[in-house]
Amino acid sequence: MSDHIIPHFQNDAGHNAISIGVKEFMCVGANPPFDHPHVFLDMGDAEEVVCPYCSTLYRHDATLSAEQTIPAGCNFNDPLVAAAE
Repeated sequence: MSDHIIPHFQNDAGHNAISIGVKEFMCVGANPPFDHPHVFLDMGDAEEVVCPYCSTLYRHDATLSAEQTIPAGCNFNDPLVAAAE
């Protein structure tokens, strides 16, 4: 079992790039029902990664917490994950 919850991010607004404070995360595309398959992305040693489904460019920004995004509001709060906590 995982010792931490993997952050999920969405891009309803269609931003070209989103800065995030983590290197391992899930991209859901847009909020349901317009989401794509929820894909796990890992930047590894890189500082950015492109989602293969929605083409959102995610950039790592070490000054951000796991819950922060630039632009703001790109977190996805999955009700199933919240129920499991």
